[in-house]
Amino acid sequence: MTATLISEHDQYLFHQGKLFQSYRQLGAHLRQEEGRPGVRFTVWAPNAAAVKVSGDFNGWDASGHPLVRISANGLWSGFIPELEPGAIYKYEITSRHGHTFLKADPYAFASELRPRTASVIPSGETFRWTDRKWLQAKKRRPIYGRPMNIYEVHLGSWKFHGPEDFYTYEELADQLVDYVAEMGYTHIELLPVAEHPFDGSWGYQITGYYSVTRRYGTPEQFKILVNRCHEKGIGVILDWVPGHFCKDAHGLRLFDGDPCYEYADPNKAEKPLWGTLSFDFGRPEVRSFLISNALFWFDEYHVDGIRVDAVASMMNYNFDKPRSMWTYNADGGSENREAISFLQTLNEAVFAFFPEALMIAEDSSDRPGVTAPTYSGGLGFNYKWNMGWMNDILRYMQKEPSDRRHHHNLITFSLMYAFNENFILPFSHDEVVHGKRSLLNKMPGDYWQKFANYRALLAYLIAHPGKKLLFMGGEFAQFIEWKDRDQLDWLLFDYEMHRQFHGFAKRLNALYLEEPALWEQDHGYEGFEWIDADNAEQSLISFVRRGKKRKDDLVVILNFTPATYHGYRVGVPAKGDYAELLNTDDTSFGGSGQVNGLPVRTEAKPFHGRKHSMELTIPPLGAVILKRLAPLKRKRTDAEEAKPTAEPPTGTASRTRKSPLAGKRVSTRKSIGLPDPIQ
Repeated sequence: MTATLISEHDQYLFHQGKLFQSYRQLGAHLRQEEGRPGVRFTVWAPNAAAVKVSGDFNGWDASGHPLVRISANGLWSGFIPELEPGAIYKYEITSRHGHTFLKADPYAFASELRPRTASVIPSGETFRWTDRKWLQAKKRRPIYGRPMNIYEVHLGSWKFHGPEDFYTYEELADQLVDYVAEMGYTHIELLPVAEHPFDGSWGYQITGYYSVTRRYGTPEQFKILVNRCHEKGIGVILDWVPGHFCKDAHGLRLFDGDPCYEYADPNKAEKPLWGTLSFDFGRPEVRSFLISNALFWFDEYHVDGIRVDAVASMMNYNFDKPRSMWTYNADGGSENREAISFLQTLNEAVFAFFPEALMIAEDSSDRPGVTAPTYSGGLGFNYKWNMGWMNDILRYMQKEPSDRRHHHNLITFSLMYAFNENFILPFSHDEVVHGKRSLLNKMPGDYWQKFANYRALLAYLIAHPGKKLLFMGGEFAQFIEWKDRDQLDWLLFDYEMHRQFHGFAKRLNALYLEEPALWEQDHGYEGFEWIDADNAEQSLISFVRRGKKRKDDLVVILNFTPATYHGYRVGVPAKGDYAELLNTDDTSFGGSGQVNGLPVRTEAKPFHGRKHSMELTIPPLGAVILKRLAPLKRKRTDAEEAKPTAEPPTGTASRTRKSPLAGKRVSTRKSIGLPDPIQ
């Protein structure tokens, strides 16, 4: 990165909450000053009486390396010559109360491996990125009308060599990225990779917001992972945690002896559910710190998006707090307007610097306008997790099939609000941990029925409007819930049903990429139309997913009972022959084989309010996705053949229209505009 001394203008912006690339000035930067190489340290400690730099280079005796206060609002800075990359350090802070203690650098760009807690002077080497093709493609093709199928990953437990013997970022760049590309996912979402002291927090309780965790390697190795993703046509999304931070002594808590990054009012600061502290979103320097941190990951590490964790808890002072801790805003409400203003400014800043960024809200509230622009009062994100759909469909799927007809609204209600926001449909890590069971094991019934239910569930995920997210292990039907201290149960590939399910997930992902109707018009009613939403008695739903071209339209039918229906009639949007693109009951997927092998021809029989309909087989606990074949050209008669035909203009080739299913399948990446993998 380009490091600069902090000018008076920069200081002004920092203290106004508007220095959005403050990582270029604060922290520890390798520099030459007055012809001497060394490191410039700059830190914010507004309540400190003194700040010094202590480290292995001075035997942890900071007396010879004091920093100078350069602003009335608490910026301290100083240059130490001859320091080199790899040196470890902390700030020795003397509070206004006379206490002296050591703190890690809030802007540290590297850290020691836990349980050690010091900051590390980073390498001054410039990484050679080779992802230019990816970055250019993003700018040309906004994501809204493109496919987005996210594979959510916890790096420490996808695979490992042994307990606490993790794969490095570089090893993951080879194994994880190739696997994700082969499976047909478009993005990887990583649980937080910022430095954190406790493995069991999964990265959601952070001490080093600018430091890639040392558990899996160096900052340069993490860049290799991101770069490799982009070479393979895979986007990278990071979970980001601006809502709260942990209380570890070397971290941000009481950074200079007094509340600094957190609210001074303990009722506002404390997050008792998580044992953490809330950031003070109204403090300008905290806003500069956090907004700069979001931009840092885009700038320094080329990530494609961030998923902002726990947005609902940020916007409500009293989220999950006992009544004795409740606080109120000036109008007597619990809405944290400072946090709302922070989120709006965050999104404005990110999109100003990176217009193609993904800014995703993990928000469980019912607040409208999360993905609406800030100028209209929205929060300014461009995506929001659809927690309502996720909760409803999982409640529905866990019910016995015989009881589902009484809860039909759980699978249809989401279409009442599906286009109020730009939604991502998430089956995340939160749904398969803490006794909630794996997705497969949530399904009722015997062994076969569990798999059939789960295939139908993932088919509905892919067919429902909205972008997609699935937590690792879900693609091969992990049976036991996620264990963060162990790797995924790859041994399940020894069992036929899991191998078949893995093949089903791969085919489902490929179908998603191949069919524009499944993603081209995700965010408006023009991309969806019910055929029959009201068949509660049979627990069946059917609908059309529409592409921008009518030839791309798909008919989707889902059956959530074990009954098989032969000769089931369904109204269709147009006459013709319909081919079955996917049937979750195919024997190759572990199903019973109730499929429609040949194209199904429509009849001029009105049904479901449509002029044409067709009869087909509906599998048990299954889904069927069909597409109309392109009409074949009428064969010319002998008399027509005898007539002379006009020659095509010079240099113009004659065209033959083919069935969309004829011949070789379209490349799943090239056809949607993703760059080809670099071999």
